[in-house]
Amino acid sequence: MYSHVPPIQLFLFPGQHLANGLRGKLGKPAYLEDWITTIAPLLAGESAFKVTFDWDEEIGEPGAFLIVNNHHSEFYLRTVTLEDVPGYGRFHFVCNSWVYPAKHYKKDRVFFANKTYLPHEMPIPLRKYRDEEFLVLRGDGKGELQEWDRVYDYAYYNDLGDPDKGPDYARPVLGGSAEYPYPRRGRTSRPPTKSDPNSESRLPLLMSLNIYVPRDERFGHLKMSDFLAYALKSIAQFIRPELEALCGSTHNEFDSFEDVMKIYEGGIKLPKGPLFDNILKNIPLELLKEALPVDGEGLFRYPLPQVIKEDMSAWRTDDEFAREMLAGVNPLVIRLLEVSLCLNITFSFYH
Repeated sequence: MYSHVPPIQLFLFPGQHLANGLRGKLGKPAYLEDWITTIAPLLAGESAFKVTFDWDEEIGEPGAFLIVNNHHSEFYLRTVTLEDVPGYGRFHFVCNSWVYPAKHYKKDRVFFANKTYLPHEMPIPLRKYRDEEFLVLRGDGKGELQEWDRVYDYAYYNDLGDPDKGPDYARPVLGGSAEYPYPRRGRTSRPPTKSDPNSESRLPLLMSLNIYVPRDERFGHLKMSDFLAYALKSIAQFIRPELEALCGSTHNEFDSFEDVMKIYEGGIKLPKGPLFDNILKNIPLELLKEALPVDGEGLFRYPLPQVIKEDMSAWRTDDEFAREMLAGVNPLVIRLLEVSLCLNITFSFYH
């Protein structure tokens, strides 16, 4: 642990002081106050810290700031606000980015002021930092990407098949050829398949949750918990004993609309036992709160569809049927025709 973490350097412009390789003059490092004494909340939430900068009048208008994270874990930086800047007043930086420990970065993280420039109008001290930031985000197309990388690189669709299973599972690469020039996708840097070096290997379902996506684009902890919670709810159909009680004597069907509504009103009650208790111990807290109500009742209760929130019979109306058709939601159950029907139709009947 460090006594002052993380140190923050503030970079300021206009570009009148170019002794630092056309980078402008950096202010003295400032440190987060009360970082160690602040108790992190158990659940995901926001915390505010104070930073005191020693003002240098030669620096001028704040244009950007550098941040160095010497802590052992990452944190999400939402905003930085400078109050009472002499001669300039208040400055607000919107960051909305994850900052990982400094050991994972080749360059310090830089955040720019919320001010736009045409290329020829950008202050000289900012240009070097802008160019370096662009190179970091673009990447070089090489190496394995890690979760702390911020690379927005592109690749071709070379993962549509699975040639390691056999030639019948091979698929052409879409993009980068005269026959298939498009499209492109985000590069994930997965290893190539064993049988075809031009094809990218696939990941198992659970491992695919950790596939590379730029950290700022990934689901946050709460959103990921919501996503996994609804995934758990979706498998409630496999909880056979409770569903059999709901469905009655019919197999894989509901006996009445009232049985359907019980899924939304009370959910499905899971049996208690050591297996279920062990599952609860290994579920993240945010996920547990989303999936299981505080009172322990109505496990895997589905949210009530908006269509029937106001009127339980709204789904039957012609207006709702037409709305779903226009919205691309097929309200009909599509089934395979198993028996050919031979009907004698008198056309005059429809005239």
